Amino acid sequence: MFFNFFSWGLFGIALMVAAVVHFIRRQPSAYWIYIIIFLGPLGALIYLAVEALPELTDPGGFRFFERARRIRQVRAELSQNPSAGNYEELGLLLLDKGDWAGARSCFDRALEQRTDSVDPFYRRALAEVELRDYAAARADLERVVTSDAGYDFQRAAGLLALADWKTGDTERAQRLFEEVLRTSTLTETQLHYAEFLAEKGHREEARKAAQRIRDKRAGMPGFQRRRERKLFRRTNALLRKL
Repeated sequence: MFFNFFSWGLFGIALMVAAVVHFIRRQPSAYWIYIIIFLGPLGALIYLAVEALPELTDPGGFRFFERARRIRQVRAELSQNPSAGNYEELGLLLLDKGDWAGARSCFDRALEQRTDSVDPFYRRALAEVELRDYAAARADLERVVTSDAGYDFQRAAGLLALADWKTGDTERAQRLFEEVLRTSTLTETQLHYAEFLAEKGHREEARKAAQRIRDKRAGMPGFQRRRERKLFRRTNALLRKL
C-alpha cells in the first residue's frame, strides 16, 4: 500500500507537477529540485510539506483568490467608469500579481486624470523598477521623496538611491543609501547597497553588508523569510562572488 501510494501513477505525476510549479514560482533553495526529481513523488510530497504547506498559514496566504475576483470586477467597472480611482485600484492589484507592465499602464491612465497624491507616482515607480526603466522610476521617486522623505518606511528613498545608481549618479546614490540605512532595516535597501558597493569595487564593505543581511535571517518569522527568500538568495550569490 505504501509503495503504491508513491508510485508513478497519475497521483504521483500530479504531485511532481504541483511541486515543480511551486518551485518555479517561489524559487526556494536549489537543492529542492534535485529532491523532487530524484525521489519522484515522495520527494515532491516532502517538498510540498516543507515549503508549500507553511504558506497556508502566512498572512494573506489565500489572497490570490480574492485578488483574481477583484481584478475581474474592477475591469468590468472601468468599462462603465474609467475613473482615476478605479485605475489606481487595478494598478495596485496588478502590482500585487506581478504584472508590472499592466500596473504601469494603469497608473499612467490614473495620473492623466489627477496628480494630487504621490502614491500613484510611487506605485508606478515600483513597476518601473521591476521593468528596469530606472530613468522613469527616478523621476517618479524624486517627486515622492521630495514630498515625504520617509514614504513607505523609507522604501521610496531606498529605491531612489537605486535609480540614481542605475542612471549613473553614483555620488548621490552613495549619499542617499547611507542616509537611508542609518534608520532603515529593509532587506531590499540593504541588498541594493551591498550590490552597489560590490560594483564600485569596495569588496570588503560589500561583504560585510551582505553578511549582515544573512545574519538577520535567523531572527525573522517564517512567513517573512519566505517572502524575502529571493533577496536572501541574491545575498548568498553576492557573498559567493566576494
